[in-house]
Amino acid sequence: MNTASTHEHAAGSQTLMIEGAGCASCVGKIEGALKSVPGVDSAEMNFADRSVLVTGRVDAASLIAAVENAGYGATASEAGSDEDAMAEKEEADKAYYGRLMLNMKMALGLGLPLMVYSLFGGAMTVTTGAEQLAWLAVGVLTLGVMVFSGKHFYVGAWQSFKNHSANMDTLIALGTGTAWVYSMVVVLLPAFLPEMARHVYFEATAMIIGLINLGLALELKARGRTSEAIKRLIGLRPKTARVVLGDRERDIPIERVMSGDVVRVRPGEKIPVDGQVVDGQSTVDESMLTGEPMPVQKRAGDEVVAGTINKSGTVLFRATRVGKDTALARIIQMVKQAQNSKPPIGRLADVIAGVFVPTVMIIAVVSALIWLNFGPEPTLAFAIVSATTVLIIACPCALGLATPMSVMVGVGKAAEAGVLIRNGQALQTASKLTAMILDKTGTITLGAPKVTDIVLVSRLGEDEVLQMAASLESGSEHPLAMAITESAAERGLQAEKVEEFNAVAGHGVQGKVGGKALLFGNEKLMKDRGIDYARYLGAAKRLAEEAKTPMFFAVDGFLAAVIAVADPVKEDSLAAIRRLQKANIRVVMLTGDNHATAKAVAAKVGIREFFAEVLPEHKAEKVAELQAQGELVGMTGDGINDAPALAMADVGFAIGTGTDVAIESADVTLMRGSLHGLADAIAVSKATLRNIKQNLFGAFIYNVAGIPIAAGVLYPFFGILLSPVIAGAAMAFSSLTVVSNANRLRLFKAQEH
Repeated sequence: MNTASTHEHAAGSQTLMIEGAGCASCVGKIEGALKSVPGVDSAEMNFADRSVLVTGRVDAASLIAAVENAGYGATASEAGSDEDAMAEKEEADKAYYGRLMLNMKMALGLGLPLMVYSLFGGAMTVTTGAEQLAWLAVGVLTLGVMVFSGKHFYVGAWQSFKNHSANMDTLIALGTGTAWVYSMVVVLLPAFLPEMARHVYFEATAMIIGLINLGLALELKARGRTSEAIKRLIGLRPKTARVVLGDRERDIPIERVMSGDVVRVRPGEKIPVDGQVVDGQSTVDESMLTGEPMPVQKRAGDEVVAGTINKSGTVLFRATRVGKDTALARIIQMVKQAQNSKPPIGRLADVIAGVFVPTVMIIAVVSALIWLNFGPEPTLAFAIVSATTVLIIACPCALGLATPMSVMVGVGKAAEAGVLIRNGQALQTASKLTAMILDKTGTITLGAPKVTDIVLVSRLGEDEVLQMAASLESGSEHPLAMAITESAAERGLQAEKVEEFNAVAGHGVQGKVGGKALLFGNEKLMKDRGIDYARYLGAAKRLAEEAKTPMFFAVDGFLAAVIAVADPVKEDSLAAIRRLQKANIRVVMLTGDNHATAKAVAAKVGIREFFAEVLPEHKAEKVAELQAQGELVGMTGDGINDAPALAMADVGFAIGTGTDVAIESADVTLMRGSLHGLADAIAVSKATLRNIKQNLFGAFIYNVAGIPIAAGVLYPFFGILLSPVIAGAAMAFSSLTVVSNANRLRLFKAQEH
């Protein structure tokens, strides 16, 4: 929630943009410094985009001061909206990218010619007065490169030193600084060194600074792609809304739309704010929000959501949620928070990185001492080269990027599919679930009774029977009556006037429609009124076994049809549950319904385990029972009466369409009603965790394998000693590899089969 005023910040959350954070060990220091400020509830840094989300009652000035005292720079995001924040970040990234590229050009402009000179046999030693003067000029130019192109490394290292800590900047500053100081000693005091040791390493200093700047620039460019999901979500919102004011209509900026305003949306336009349709009907494309491709029919009384596209008709709706309260705004905020949060595997990387830098510095010193005491001549030169190379190759920036890059892409990928993951913990745990509890009503089934079967007895057609039944039931408020009237309305059938209507308690209803005497109810009603229904008892029993409620419909004293009503299973529930079972997840159904209905529904969707007649307050106990059996349990429900069970589960999945309770009550919200969203969430989670592990493995192996080679363990056997320049290039491009691997996740597509 990026708000401009300090007053708003004081009671909510705010975003700080961080400067000077070079590696994962910086994350812990910055978060720790912010958490120590009185009034801060939490501080979560996203190393991937160098931002920190701080929540609590505290002003921005105190937070910035805390970050600066820790040795880093910080600015408060002054954006008033998500669009402004994204534009502000893009502008800052563009400027930073330009600066890094200029730094790189300056450094490589000096380093490359020196490197080429060295490769083609040029003497990199000081033996004559002329050489001494020439190399002195090169040394001064290299110092200029260090100041102009590498200043941020040295400033960062100094700030870190003042705070009794070390980070990536420390390693780069020590490595390049040592190489330059040693080279200047060779140039200014060659007589004090043996002839074999009079080798200069100015090209190493310039090349390393240039290559690391290039690596940072390429990483920044690749990092920009990870926020595509947020950009797309923000792009869903129109800039203006057409508000109806009496007999006039005006286009006004979306920020000025108030709750209660009546808004007109024409075909092809985006719906600007959340609201309720008051006039007109249309189909609305909600795919950008829910991942569901089929447009949804909207008429008076239906909810519409900001960012969705009105396809066919013109509608008027009353605004109910505006600004940051719309479902879309809250989804954007949730995605951003989830991208900022760290799963446990990410926190492990931060801890390791915090210990890693000082360990590397010790290894560099030990390596130099071994070369000085046991190495061949020139021992000092070899000691300097090995220590410098160890410091450069060990920079753990790839380690710091490994987790946040994958989390950013994974959470964004899930959001595109209509799956909202609240935090990194849920993202990681979802990949390990062994059992999934599914609520029946509204999760496996549609959650609203529908007419499922019409068994015709007379010559009357289905529509004729349904129209008469709906006309008769239009005066009743019974849930089954609503199912009849809604099913008739879906077929475009108009209810006719009812006369002599009478509800027969516990049996059904009777009345006259169009002069015909109608009876509609259970077997007992037919028996009492002398209707011959015996031949259709078998059909009624079969329907009852399928978890449907059969009702008999008679016209003028003769049975006309058997109409069955049920809460039907969603079309894709069976396929989605099969996907979960194929992933070796134990699927269990939970319902408050009777045993016979539960058994029929479970059989339909291929679930072998189910619990029937479970009260809402006992659902959490069922979750605990499975956990006691050693299962890692996911719970999927509608987010209202299932709230205790959702909270008890290792990961709670709420099926909803962006409603308040559905979004707030679970770790993961499935924006579309399909259980395929559940399987997609688990698939994305597994793909993200796999990607994080690949990144961490790559970063660890690179560092662990690179350090001994840099220290010179291969030299006694093969005569191989790694050049500091190669170490600098490898370090820079290892970060790029991690970012590129994370971006592969953007190509991931869950298979619905």
